[in-house]
Amino acid sequence: MNLSIRQIQEVLGAQLIGKEDSLLISDISIDSRSLHHEKTTLFFALVGDNHNAHDYIPGLVDKGVVSFVVSQLPTVKDSNVNYLLVKNTKKALQDLAQYYRAQFDFPVIGVTGSNGKTIVKEWLSYLLSPDFSIVKNPKSYNSQVGVPLSLFLIKESHTLGIFEAGISKKNEMINLANMIAPTVGVFTTIGSAHDNGFDSQREKIREKAKLFTDCTSIVYKSTPLVEEVFSEQLFTENNKKRFSWSFDNKNTTVFVEECITKKTKSEIHLVYQGHQFSFWIPFVDKASIENAMTCFTTLVSLGMAVETILDRMPHIFPVQMRLQIKPAINNCILIDDSYNSDLQSLIIALDFLEQQRKTKRKTVILSDINESGLNDDTLYQTIYDLLQKNKVDRVIVVGKKISHSLSKHSHIQRFDSTQELIDTIKDIGFSSECILVKGSRSFHFEKIVEALEFQKHETVLEVNLDAIGSNLSFYKSKLKPETKVMVMIKAFGYGNGGYELAKLLMHHRVDYLGVAFADEGITLKKEGITTPIMVMNPEIGSYNSIIQYQLEPEIYNFRGLNYFVELAENLGLSRYPIHIKIDTGMHRLGFEIADVPQLIEMLKEKSVVRVKSVLSHLFSSDDLAQEIYTLKQIKDFDEIKKDFEMIYFDEKPIFHLANTTGIINYPQSHFDMVRLGIGLYGIGNTVEEVQSLENVSTLKSVISQIKYIKNGESVGYNRAFVASHNMKTGTVPIGYADGISRILSKKGGKVLVNGVDVPIIGNICMDMLMIDLTGVTCEEGDAVVLFGEEKSVKSIAKQLDTIPYEVLTQISHRVKRVFYRD
Repeated sequence: MNLSIRQIQEVLGAQLIGKEDSLLISDISIDSRSLHHEKTTLFFALVGDNHNAHDYIPGLVDKGVVSFVVSQLPTVKDSNVNYLLVKNTKKALQDLAQYYRAQFDFPVIGVTGSNGKTIVKEWLSYLLSPDFSIVKNPKSYNSQVGVPLSLFLIKESHTLGIFEAGISKKNEMINLANMIAPTVGVFTTIGSAHDNGFDSQREKIREKAKLFTDCTSIVYKSTPLVEEVFSEQLFTENNKKRFSWSFDNKNTTVFVEECITKKTKSEIHLVYQGHQFSFWIPFVDKASIENAMTCFTTLVSLGMAVETILDRMPHIFPVQMRLQIKPAINNCILIDDSYNSDLQSLIIALDFLEQQRKTKRKTVILSDINESGLNDDTLYQTIYDLLQKNKVDRVIVVGKKISHSLSKHSHIQRFDSTQELIDTIKDIGFSSECILVKGSRSFHFEKIVEALEFQKHETVLEVNLDAIGSNLSFYKSKLKPETKVMVMIKAFGYGNGGYELAKLLMHHRVDYLGVAFADEGITLKKEGITTPIMVMNPEIGSYNSIIQYQLEPEIYNFRGLNYFVELAENLGLSRYPIHIKIDTGMHRLGFEIADVPQLIEMLKEKSVVRVKSVLSHLFSSDDLAQEIYTLKQIKDFDEIKKDFEMIYFDEKPIFHLANTTGIINYPQSHFDMVRLGIGLYGIGNTVEEVQSLENVSTLKSVISQIKYIKNGESVGYNRAFVASHNMKTGTVPIGYADGISRILSKKGGKVLVNGVDVPIIGNICMDMLMIDLTGVTCEEGDAVVLFGEEKSVKSIAKQLDTIPYEVLTQISHRVKRVFYRD
């Protein structure tokens, strides 16, 4: 950036507390956990409903950061630190981004819509890259915070900007529009995403259209509602050019006459300026065809020759919008970012590498970076400095440019081509490493991923780590700032994966993790999890191991307490943390309420243990018809709390009662800490939860084989299904050994194939199930979704007359978990 503290103070209208106002700032940060902090970093201490980054300023000062934008001054101010005091740090971040963007005068494309924003942005960047030096949002950085961070990437060498803008409610777009200041507007499609933030589709279109207020041209798919809103809001004067396209309106700029879908590609025939043209794309789904037409029409609006467009369109590619975590050979972990390589996304990936690594050893495999806007020497020296700052242990580079530029560093392994690296992978000796694979698309690094991946699986459970973070934030927003949070990750994280979720939750600084048995906690401790872990159902035989691995047991009866105290005395322990469970009506585990006085007297005499917390469990918080019993539990627990508080403890115990639904339905049950379980994984009981929570888990497989059977022929064991007409069937490699209940065979179970709900037929087998594909356009290898965003776990649980917990936790360990971030 090369803006001085004094200049930034003037832009923000901030009060400067500090001496070094001439210091030049080169980087902006909002994440205290990033490793990319130094003296020239300006940190914005953002404040949210559930976090306050001001708390992390002392730690950042220790890392060498000396400049902060704050809305509150620390109690003890460091005399060597610059504090820029403002009313609202997020608004200050946006104001600085708006000022910085205004320093550059080149065309900027602003992209918005309900769906397809990131794909259209990435495809436009690829299609225009031969003609421009392009700056764009990394990945999906399209929010109130992501957009300003993206704008700070602009450099003098850039000649075109492409920025997407995403909103979820009214009055958000004006901030993004002021910052991006687009000259060309691109509207993708309108769909149901974030519908709950708007009163109607019309209102949502009107809000998104605010991005285009000062654009000179606007590109969009023509629909009656979009035409009506745009005409009212944007085209009232003749100062904007409209470039529209449609499948059914011949009066648009581009009219699609026909789209012929073949096995792996679509041939699009269109009319533009009275002439017929055609091109093909390597996609068959409707969304990709629509995104391709949006790109075609945008290129037309920019004046690109049609012949050039037709030549480039067949080369558009799948956009990988997520960082995926996969098990790899020799006890390694693989972070797959194999289709995306630019400087800013490298910084994001390196931070993700640091957050997710299980081992002490970090490895990065990196290709040449194309169209960076920097000369090679500057670019690759910057990359080398990033790798050094992130303490990457092993660096492997592929490509002649990066190999040449980093040739003086003898410890870096260099290869001219991807195939050359693949041919020597076995000799490199990967072992117990966290490997980030990041390459430009032309290098086909997916081949490296295939060579390193531990085992290929057609059936996977995809786990969205960003959705976990979002759901955690939702529940935190219901709590007082001082209320602690324990997250339950028992039963392999409700089937979603234990370590990976624990690592993420440690990253989010939750106060406690809860597991059912000691071996779950031991595994996490061995993997380096430092967050306190409570064992909710410890067996007496596991007490030694609990102490060895510094886990904290729940004690629920006098037998367990006496045994643990005796063991602690024999080991010479002092004040070992334990958690006391009281039974307030669940009648499962816990001391009886009548035993509390005796329990307290006993605890007063035992210095080898200390009561870290006192807890009970709500048994009907999700059923408001049982409110009278829940309120009695809360009242009884409050009395128990008073009894414990009357005796002296060196450290006041934490009192906790509320489970997931208790957080929502009974705020008076929050006490000092809440225990968050199934809601974290996107499954809620209340209307507010259903509207606010994001889907976390998607269970997917593929069609292994398609068959055509005749009337009277049967499918599966025991002729459980007999065709009443000629049919098309599919076999899917997932069965009851993977956790799919055989009851679905009899209960009308269905799966999704290319967006179509198709029935399961015949008896579900151990490793396979069969489906009716009659009338469905599909091929072998197409995806099959058993549950996810469009087909909820709750709906399957209802079919099975059970609860979502059982559906999730039944998914066996042989189903590969793939963790990703959007």
